[in-house]
Amino acid sequence: MTVERLPTDWKSEAMRKRIAGRYAKERRFRLIGLGAVVLSAAFLAFLLFTMMGNGLRGFTRTEIALTVDFPASPVLLDPAAITDESLNQANLPMVTSTVAKQALGPDADSLLSSTAWITIRDAIKADPSILSRTETIALPASTGIDLAAKSEGPPEAEAAVARLEKAGVLTTGFNWNFLSASDGTDPAQVGIWGAFKGTLLTMLVTLLLSFPVGVATALYLEEYAPKAWWTDIIEVSINNLAAVPSIIFGLLGLSIFLNLLHLPRSAALVGGMTLALMTMPVIVIAGRNAIKSVPPSIRDAALGIGASPVQVVFQHVLPLALPGILTGTIIGMARALGETAPLLMIGMRAFIATPPGGISDPATVLPVQIFLWSDEVSKGFVEKTSAAIIVLLAFLLAMNGLAIYLRNKFETRW
Repeated sequence: MTVERLPTDWKSEAMRKRIAGRYAKERRFRLIGLGAVVLSAAFLAFLLFTMMGNGLRGFTRTEIALTVDFPASPVLLDPAAITDESLNQANLPMVTSTVAKQALGPDADSLLSSTAWITIRDAIKADPSILSRTETIALPASTGIDLAAKSEGPPEAEAAVARLEKAGVLTTGFNWNFLSASDGTDPAQVGIWGAFKGTLLTMLVTLLLSFPVGVATALYLEEYAPKAWWTDIIEVSINNLAAVPSIIFGLLGLSIFLNLLHLPRSAALVGGMTLALMTMPVIVIAGRNAIKSVPPSIRDAALGIGASPVQVVFQHVLPLALPGILTGTIIGMARALGETAPLLMIGMRAFIATPPGGISDPATVLPVQIFLWSDEVSKGFVEKTSAAIIVLLAFLLAMNGLAIYLRNKFETRW
């Protein structure tokens, strides 16, 4: 028996209520989505505002101009025979303190940084002829004077700043030393170049190890591996490794690379190998998804014109999947760039005052440097920590921007 279905009365009161209810649900869903976006943007803005407020001051340095009469000063150096050894034996800290007290008063030691003598040493090394004349050299101010010049110091330091400004010897400018120096004990002299170079070397080792192995693994699993129980185990294991906490990879690197293979501790080589273990599963998963996105018709067409299976993979499938692979690789590298826990486990938290010369030299990376500075007692390290975070965020944004560029440039629409 066929039941005759009556047409829907779209103008009835019940139907109008149902339609109004649907539209209300859609409006609520849109508002919830918009609220989530606004909340995320608010957290991001708060982070950037906080980091910029503290960090931008880290890129500036307060200096005190000190006029040094080298012929009359107790500097006993021969301009014609300046060497590192002679500079180290010249007792420049005492000389700097003596000259500063003569020019600035008995409280000069509290006005200048404890490492201000390094600036005089570098000036003599760059131009030994200044030993025969009077020279005005801008020396870094102490942490208290630097903070007071930025309206954050104690009252006694603010009084000293006013006195120095009245004398016309106090200046505040861009801190180029922050971009060219390495770690130190004085916040007025520290810089990020050592950590930045260590980061570059560590990321280079990570990329050279994880990319070829990850891509080769993805190609084998997608194009050559048979459907068997052991391939299923490999796939599950790779997916699980991508979610393993990073500190586990640090313990693995400590056990294998340091305790078993006795590789140099706190080196970019060991750090890169440890991060490569962590990044490789991410590259494998991204590579497999990119290879799957290549239409089967490409393979069939290449085989139809006589290409071998190897030629199909390396001359057709891999080039078409490469944009997706590169995007996943850069995202994995960006994740590795921000890791701290695995590098702490392999000893990359050492005090590194000299930039590394190679992958086997002692080194540190930006996240670890930020961690070390955040644990310092001196208030001057607060703004240096925020400034280093700004550099790290800029590095991360550059890497993610590169991923977006590669995806848009090489993406193929089927």
